[in-house]
Amino acid sequence: MATTMDWDLFCHVIDNHGDLGVCWRLAREIAARGGTVRLHVDDTRALAWMAPQPLPGVQVLPWPAANDAPAAVGDVVVEAFGCDPPAGFVAAMGRRTPAPVWVNLEYLSAEAYVERSHGLPSPQAGGLMKWFFYPGFTARTGGLLRSPRALAGMAGFDGRAWLADQGWGPQPGERVISLFAYPHLRLGDWLPALLGTTQPAAPPTLLLAAPGAATEQMQALPPLPGVRGIALPWLAQPDYDRLLWACDLNLVRGEDSFTQAQWSPAPLLWQIYPQHDGVHAGKLQAWLARCLEGSPAAAASSLRQWMLHINDLDGNGSPPPTPDLAAWRQLHQAWRERLLRQDDLVTALGRFVHQHQGAAC
Repeated sequence: MATTMDWDLFCHVIDNHGDLGVCWRLAREIAARGGTVRLHVDDTRALAWMAPQPLPGVQVLPWPAANDAPAAVGDVVVEAFGCDPPAGFVAAMGRRTPAPVWVNLEYLSAEAYVERSHGLPSPQAGGLMKWFFYPGFTARTGGLLRSPRALAGMAGFDGRAWLADQGWGPQPGERVISLFAYPHLRLGDWLPALLGTTQPAAPPTLLLAAPGAATEQMQALPPLPGVRGIALPWLAQPDYDRLLWACDLNLVRGEDSFTQAQWSPAPLLWQIYPQHDGVHAGKLQAWLARCLEGSPAAAASSLRQWMLHINDLDGNGSPPPTPDLAAWRQLHQAWRERLLRQDDLVTALGRFVHQHQGAAC
């Protein structure tokens, strides 16, 4: 199978952890299925907490100099998010026989163009062919990153016990919410409404905040009845995934945490990465349209309102009514079951590579 081949994976870290998070997760999964991966990355600092232990089958290398010739070129070359391997590496790709399968792994989106663009070829100089591979939420896309081993481990997972083992155990009756956010979240403007803290029957809540903006905003909150918070350390990817499984609601951001939150039993609120031209609004609406299709109207409307509100896309300064988290959970679990019927990204990518071996301009 293609996943047992030799892979070169290129990652350019821009301004957050998501690019490296996706690439490390991809490398982990290829290695788990018998492949070897050379991960070329221009900023490895986040790996100190994201992946503190060496991983068999994965070699982390610095970004090559522009004209350096590599010692070897893998069977597959993946450039994540259009980061363009250096010229010297591309020249070596052209000299390799057979030429590697060159894949541009694109950003995740639920928009319609993804199905039209997935798998399209792009002829390159020197007789090489680059292929566009789009993650997505339908069978006509490349699917989502998920680990079969992690899903198997989730089946017998005791989230409350795991939290207690980490020193973050909830008190009796507390619901648990994870927070991972960008700085513009404005948590204090809407969290009381989300939790219903002014309502006499509101259950107590434990907030577990990731380092950075989420912790800063949580610590800046005024005292809220029945709400307590814990500032978390940076977590290695497997532990962050367990955190998602252990919570009753997950507030996630960007792409990697958002993708992995699809597999948790708990519903999610997604703070999408903001883009200056406003195209993130369409991306959010496209995902909502897919995940809420066929859902009960009241619960779907509530989730949509809240998703737009936390992203400042509803044009309304007042937060929506306090949601029924049990109804949100039912929506999420139905969506999760639909996604689990599709191939995961590494399975789809391996099949794609196998189909395109030896293809040239």
